[in-house]
Parts: sequence; structure tokens; C-alpha cells
Amino acid sequence: MERIVNQLRLTGTMANAPVFSHELFGEAFYQFTLSVPRLSGVQDHLPVTASERLLTPLNPKPGMQLRLEGQARSYNKVINGAGRLLITAFAQQLYVPQDEQNPNTIQLVGALCKPPAYRTTPFGREIADLMLAVNRAYGKSDYIPCIAWGRNARFASRMSIGDQIQIDGRLQSRPYQKQMPDGAIIEKVAYEVSVGRLEAIRSEGALPVKFTQDDTPASAGETALDKDGGDVPSVERVNGNVGEPPVILDD
Repeated sequence: MERIVNQLRLTGTMANAPVFSHELFGEAFYQFTLSVPRLSGVQDHLPVTASERLLTPLNPKPGMQLRLEGQARSYNKVINGAGRLLITAFAQQLYVPQDEQNPNTIQLVGALCKPPAYRTTPFGREIADLMLAVNRAYGKSDYIPCIAWGRNARFASRMSIGDQIQIDGRLQSRPYQKQMPDGAIIEKVAYEVSVGRLEAIRSEGALPVKFTQDDTPASAGETALDKDGGDVPSVERVNGNVGEPPVILDD
């Protein structure tokens, strides 16, 4: 049996009223933003997709505290004639929290579908950008951008396309600025997984290699990576042998 791991848990405040997104097999889905606090006091403003079936019993309003259990999902959307890979927190359960828990945790198991992009900041901090293909039921996959720091980044830089890894971290929003061809500066937001622990999944019988990030900055906003490229291909299942990776564009 294949291993499908994509577990996301968020606790935060509904920032806006749900807006209709789409209908699938007769079920309506809505989108809203959930503001999730970090220990540093910074808020991650995360897009959420939830079905009418989950929303109706709660009748949620802006300012309401919600607990989400679900998955990080990606989908393709054409905006201004160009393909975009968008990230959302897909709710499988939605309820009012009754106790205090870590407000933002995610665990993913998948395969690298692009070579890791390793670099250092002007202050010497190591960073690696990863694109993880995570299998979903019914023969689909989600492509989830991840960012690793310090020793995790150094470890990830030695990996190759197709390598299987497990990631534990948090889903975050990261504002950044992009300079347009005419010189204008626009504000944008990237959604990605900030890696707290990274484990390479070896072949059966081999011991896994684990790295725990112990020097992740309180805010991962000191860099801004533009993910520009061509059209995004259709999402297909990844079973370890990864072909041409998707090209990621700005959200």
C-alpha cells in the first residue's frame, strides 16, 4: 500500500466571510482567509477552502476562532492568460477549538520534483527552496513549495529529483516585493511550508536520516524568491520516478 501523508492542522481567526469558489459533484466549496498566530506574534494569513457541508453547521463569521484539520492542496488557475500554481488549506474537518494546541502544524511525505535551490542570504544564513510532490487519493498529486533553513537547507541541497522525504513544519504566508519590467514594485504573497524537521526516506531496511532545524528565524521574510517560469502542466501522480517538474509562477 502506498504511503500518503499530508496532514495539516491550523487554529486561527476567520478574517473574512466565506466566498463561493466552485462546485464539485453537486457540493459547493467556499474560500476564506484564516489568520494563524506564530510564537513571535506575527500572523500567517492563509487561504482556506471548505465545503458548504462543513460551514453550514458552524455558520462562521469574521472574528470567529476555528480549528481546521485537512491537507495542503495545490491547483492550477489561469490568471491574465498565464498558468498559476496556487496553494490552499483544504478543510476536511472544521470546528470551534475547545483547548489550546499548536496552532500550525503540517506533515508531508513526498518526492522532490525539482532540484533544490540552495543559496545564502547577505547575512550568511543558508536557505533551500524545495518543491515536493505529495500523492493524493484518486491518482492525483499536490505540488507544495517548501523552504528550509540552516542545516536542513545544507542537507536538502545534496538531494536529487525523485528523492523521497518527510517534512514537519508549518504552513506560512510570506509577503515580498517583485520588480516589474517597467521598474514598478508590487507587493505579493508566497505560501509555503517552513521546514522544522526533514527526513530522507531511504530504501527498505535502511535507517532514515533526520535533521531538526534549531535555528529557524522567527520570521522567514528576510528573503523574497520569485518563482517565475512557463505554463504549469497538469498535475499527475508521482510514484518516486518524477518526470518534468511543474514550473512555478507567482501566486
